[in-house]
Amino acid sequence: MELSNAQGIVTRSLSRGGLLAKKYSPEILMGLGVIGIVTSAVMACKATLKLDEVMAPSEQELIKVHKGRETYTPDEYSQTDYQKDLGLSYLHRGLALSKLYGPAALIGVASISCLLGSHVILSKRNIAVMAAYKLIEDSFNKYRDRIAAEFGTDKERNFRFGITQETGTETVVDGDGKKSKQKITHDLVDPSAISDYAIFFDENSVEWKRDNNLNKFFLTSTQQYCTDALRSRGHLFLNEVYDMLGVPRTQAGSVVGWVMSKGGDEFVDFGIYEVRNADFVNGYERSILLDFNVDGLIYDRI
Repeated sequence: MELSNAQGIVTRSLSRGGLLAKKYSPEILMGLGVIGIVTSAVMACKATLKLDEVMAPSEQELIKVHKGRETYTPDEYSQTDYQKDLGLSYLHRGLALSKLYGPAALIGVASISCLLGSHVILSKRNIAVMAAYKLIEDSFNKYRDRIAAEFGTDKERNFRFGITQETGTETVVDGDGKKSKQKITHDLVDPSAISDYAIFFDENSVEWKRDNNLNKFFLTSTQQYCTDALRSRGHLFLNEVYDMLGVPRTQAGSVVGWVMSKGGDEFVDFGIYEVRNADFVNGYERSILLDFNVDGLIYDRI
């Protein structure tokens, strides 16, 4: 029983080790490749120090062949024999060079293979991740379309951004000074329901100003410029928009954005006039939460 348990532990350990090696194979291959390149360069430098010593015998052999051609007559040392000896001399020289630099060359080739292998593995993984993301994105978009078809686009937007309505009363004074209570409805926005691409345009941005009108003008102008860039170039990455707004880039922004296609919006919207930004639009706030209408992953659609 103890032997069986020990075998099970060993099997699981080996399986776990193999899985970890596969998981970190790009890093392992990259490390081996870098170490191998350095080792190959060092070995080649050391081999060069021995070049004169290794090449001396073949040099002497080559000198003898040429000297024999000059010393003996064509009958004693024919052109055929001369060409044969000359070829053997160069062959011996090539073999000597191969023995001298062969190990360094082999390690160099193996190192390059490791680097290329690491690149291939990472490329395959990136393709798999992009495919998985695309599948999720398509499923989510279909879900949004079904919600919009069933309840309307306004309801779909409310569900997506967590917008709820709250009814209350407000005292209103008419022209004659009479007060009356009226029912009013407020839209309440769930701040946690924004997308992962949303950013705050505030004092952390180099483009932000301490004036609401300047910020509003800058954002609407930049939004229009982005739309023009999209329509002229055919695509626009989210990181490019972040650059224009003076905010840091993100990893997602390098593959997500807008593309001119039948399924896309074909315009850029920062969400400036969303309900949650009413205070900014009306001039009460200088900062604003921007949530972009990206088409999703576009890196594979350009």
